[in-house]
Amino acid sequence: MNKKKLLHKTTRDFLALAVVILIICAPIFYFVSQWLYVYETEEVLVQHKNAFVKQSTKNFTAEDIKTWNRFNLHFTILPDMGVTKDSIVGTMQEDSAVDEKEPFRIIYAPVEIAGKRYTYTEKIHLLEMERMVYSIAAMFTFIIIILFIGIVWLSKKTASKRWKPFYNTLDQIHEFEIDKNKPPHFVETDIDEFDRLNKSLETLIEKNTAIYKGQREFVENAAHELQTPLALFQNKIDTLFQMQLNKEQTHVLGALSRDVAKLNRLNKNLLLLSKIEHEIYLEKNTILINEHIDKHLDFFNEQAELKEILINVQISEQLKIIGNPVLTEILINNLVLNAVRHNHDGGSIIIRTMSSELLILNTGVNIPLPIEKLFNRFVKSGASSNGNGLGLAIIKKITELNGWKISYSYNNNIHCFSVRF
Repeated sequence: MNKKKLLHKTTRDFLALAVVILIICAPIFYFVSQWLYVYETEEVLVQHKNAFVKQSTKNFTAEDIKTWNRFNLHFTILPDMGVTKDSIVGTMQEDSAVDEKEPFRIIYAPVEIAGKRYTYTEKIHLLEMERMVYSIAAMFTFIIIILFIGIVWLSKKTASKRWKPFYNTLDQIHEFEIDKNKPPHFVETDIDEFDRLNKSLETLIEKNTAIYKGQREFVENAAHELQTPLALFQNKIDTLFQMQLNKEQTHVLGALSRDVAKLNRLNKNLLLLSKIEHEIYLEKNTILINEHIDKHLDFFNEQAELKEILINVQISEQLKIIGNPVLTEILINNLVLNAVRHNHDGGSIIIRTMSSELLILNTGVNIPLPIEKLFNRFVKSGASSNGNGLGLAIIKKITELNGWKISYSYNNNIHCFSVRF
């Protein structure tokens, strides 16, 4: 889905509304202006007629009518045409100046001169006024467009400043990590809504951080407290193995030993996650991944032989990284042992190194793993019940701490975990 910024969206909506208003108002403005012009033209014609009537009562003679008609092109006194009241009409007449028909507004009005009835006529050219209406309409449109541009520019200029605290809050929330002990510091603002938002977020972060710290301390304390009982339990089981036991007792004791070993692994993984989150492993050195794989290849083969799995190491390039040696060893071991644990008997594993990437490919279940939950804690990535659901969570945490990228894909019945350094 194409995301849009709030400021751009509101500006676009404003412009759309402005265009609609302009499209609607421009014709209305034109027709109203045209009507007003016609109305004013008719008023002028009536005023001119009234002025003539007032003047003609002062000793106006038939000879004066001839002189009037000779020197007035648009004002004409005609013999009585039977007009009984003022009548104004619009018509097209020949204009001698341009030698074509043009629109005129003409008044026909009855007048009496020297006791005799005449018809007063006057015409006004409408085209000139129509051009003026066009000019006014164009000027109106130009002013409105300039006004719109100015409003949009001003709104963007002021909005970017007014929304700056909101975007600052957004950036800090985006970068906030609850396990880093670095709470966001929101900038002060005099806008009530932004101030309330910042205070609400601060309260929410404070509560969730306190809950997270409490949970982490509980896990750490529980893991530490479990170490001694588990060690004692394992010692007692080892002691019982030294005694004379029947087959059934040996079976039960073996099951107990496996369960205690599983608890020990779980306890160690929880402690490891806690140490990683506390950034205890901060020391970083140059590490050759290929040398590490060669060094531990015998151990990997021993684990794989129990299920008759073949491990194939493909070193195309020397992979050199900067990282913590302990965490890097845990990362690689967990990836390979995860591929062994969730493989089927007689399967295969490929360990491939490239210039900036480590690939672990393995056979296994013929369906892709649920990637949305794959790296969550206590979520098992396969049908095997031997794991404790923390291996991939530890891998994810190590990659996040170092800025690496872990990804999973499934193609042609092959599961592939990739780490980009």
